[in-house]
Amino acid sequence: MELKDKCCVITGGASGIGEGLCKRFHQEGATVVVVDWDLEGAKRVADEIGAVAMQADVSKEEDIQRVVADVEADIAPIDLFCSNAGIMVADVTHAASASNEDWERIWQINVMAHVYAARAVLPLMIERGDGYLLNTASAAGLLSQIGSAPYSVTKHAAVGLAENLAIAHGDDGIKVSIVCPQAVRSKMTANTEGGGPAGGDGMIEPEDLAETTVQGIREERFLILPHPEVQTYMERKVTDYDRWLKGMRRWRQNFLK
Repeated sequence: MELKDKCCVITGGASGIGEGLCKRFHQEGATVVVVDWDLEGAKRVADEIGAVAMQADVSKEEDIQRVVADVEADIAPIDLFCSNAGIMVADVTHAASASNEDWERIWQINVMAHVYAARAVLPLMIERGDGYLLNTASAAGLLSQIGSAPYSVTKHAAVGLAENLAIAHGDDGIKVSIVCPQAVRSKMTANTEGGGPAGGDGMIEPEDLAETTVQGIREERFLILPHPEVQTYMERKVTDYDRWLKGMRRWRQNFLK
């Protein structure tokens, strides 16, 4: 899909990956709607590119429903919904040690927000016979995340949801892509040296991720990998799971204090 003249809604658009996507989509000629819980940040990005800013808490379905209804009524039919917002929750003492509250919060934002977005836009897109769902997942959803079982689990779930959307609705004219980077310079990685365990292949800038994403959308590829090395790691994982797990344990040792 070409983004020129398309209406694109991007959540988590006030900073990091979301900001990079907003600016790059605008360069392609898209009408961009910048959505974030941080309304001032969303307005800053929107003002830079001549876009519209909206406030929403993506963990609340009613907020996503409101955004979709307002965009459809006041701006344009939504051609592409980018469910990008996400958070990180670290393990405390072991891989199951995060609190129930942290598990619930990360599940709502990293998984259910994608469900809410699809639930809101799919009926409209199916009726029109065209639409694009772009979800930001992570290489952690294909591999794992050392130091955060909640992040790894929720990103695996996000990948699984996207697969089901693509399988169930490809024949309805719906395109689906997932963006699965390793370390990207953002608030999430600001306090990690070199991106932490996810930075083994280098920390990329949001602008680099956005460029790869535009190419992936143009080719309508399901799996968009800003770090191409992830493809090799996936192949190693499925070829010999036990060997891959041993390698991940060795990699984990590099980050133990």
